[in-house]
Amino acid sequence: MISHPAIRAFRSSVRCWRQWTVLKAALEASDVSGWRWYSSPIRGVTGMEEILARVVAPLPTYETRDKSPPPPESNSLDFMHFYGSLEKEDKLGFLAKLSQDFGVDHKSVSELALRLLDTQLRDVATVLQVEDRLRYGLTPRYKQLLNHISRVEGGVKFLVDLRADVLEIISSKASESPHIRDLNGTLKSLLSEWFSVGLLRLERITWQSPCEILQRISQYEAVHPVRNWTDLKRRVGPYRRCYAFTHAAMPGEPLVVLHVALTEDISDNIQSIVREFATLDSEEDVNKINAAVFYSISSTQAGLQGVELGNYLIKRVVRELQSEFPHMAQFSSLSPIPGFSSWLQGLLGQYRKEGRGSDLLSEQEWKEVEQATDSAPGTPAIEALRKLIATGEWLRSERLTRVLEPVLMRLCAWYLYGEKRRGYALNPVGNFHLQNGATMWRLNWHADTSPRGVANSCGVMVNYRYFLTETSKNSALYLQNKVIVASEQVLGLVSQFQKNSKL
Repeated sequence: MISHPAIRAFRSSVRCWRQWTVLKAALEASDVSGWRWYSSPIRGVTGMEEILARVVAPLPTYETRDKSPPPPESNSLDFMHFYGSLEKEDKLGFLAKLSQDFGVDHKSVSELALRLLDTQLRDVATVLQVEDRLRYGLTPRYKQLLNHISRVEGGVKFLVDLRADVLEIISSKASESPHIRDLNGTLKSLLSEWFSVGLLRLERITWQSPCEILQRISQYEAVHPVRNWTDLKRRVGPYRRCYAFTHAAMPGEPLVVLHVALTEDISDNIQSIVREFATLDSEEDVNKINAAVFYSISSTQAGLQGVELGNYLIKRVVRELQSEFPHMAQFSSLSPIPGFSSWLQGLLGQYRKEGRGSDLLSEQEWKEVEQATDSAPGTPAIEALRKLIATGEWLRSERLTRVLEPVLMRLCAWYLYGEKRRGYALNPVGNFHLQNGATMWRLNWHADTSPRGVANSCGVMVNYRYFLTETSKNSALYLQNKVIVASEQVLGLVSQFQKNSKL
């Protein structure tokens, strides 16, 4: 006997086939392409209202919330197809209408809130029931649709991309609507549940992994771009490990990717990792593997911003490596410092305006800069230094490189340790590792001499060291008390900056 779900699925397939047949005939008769028919005439407000009124079902009553039949799958598919056909500017209007007109029933919530106040002197069971009603009433109407979309093929990926669009709207200030922000919060909450760590799968990526995965790993690498297939082969070969979190609802899509170098000592430059390799067919010598260096971690899905994945990935990878190499005790990142150069440009501009240039460099250091750049003291020298930092031209001069090393190292140390946003590290990479409980361990000079490395951080990189017995304590200190645990080297450089800057 054929099961009822199978019969329903068959009927649904027949119905969809019939609808497509009728639609195709109509399109051929009118000589209009399917995309234009679907997107252009109903792109206006009326068309948006029509599709939303049809696919966003009313919120069932509290009493029938567990008994209402699910809407047809075609509702979710129609919503996905319609949204996918819209131009970028039309998506904003569509999401604004969805979030505003199909959100929470504010009148009902107000009535329930008053009712809750009236029941405070009643028995606990009555209060709890009214609270549950209020909690249910706070559910946006569109949340049901989002849940049903997640159950169709490709639905979860669609919602991840939908949230990426919402985040772009918010960050670009294309809309200041609080309803759009509420939609973002609802999406983030749902995605956090669907992508909880217990539902993720850790995969090691090797040269034998599917070509599609390898290609995506290459495309998604945001820290140190992969140059070619040979480069990629080396990054997943001997003395290297590449891991990714994947999810059953998004097959073939790595969510966050971590690249690891297996080394004798903690690396102090990226050149030795991504530009200098052993031969491709070399065998790993376990005796030469004492440290794991996390040199790149990339989140691949913009829509999962704020959904914690990277910190769990590092913890899972540490366990994997400890299982493979029981003797391994050194775990560290080799991290870029995005934003340092632009922050430094702003600082030099500020000190020039305030006439405080002498607070950044010593008198002897300024003399060296003036002589090397053939500039006059004061403002001309500061402008010359700003230009050198902006162009990276200082690297061409051995003399300037020698002069600027102590200057840039102490400035960089202050940027990482002293510059804050709401009490936490301003630098996003630093904030990530410090939240995980890492120690700000070592700043490295000439660590990334690529054009990108010089432009972003004057070639400086930083090791965040993971002392496994201290990470929980360090994380709590940072998150609760905003305390950054740092090594003597870092604190010494910070002290030099404070002394020079009269802080």
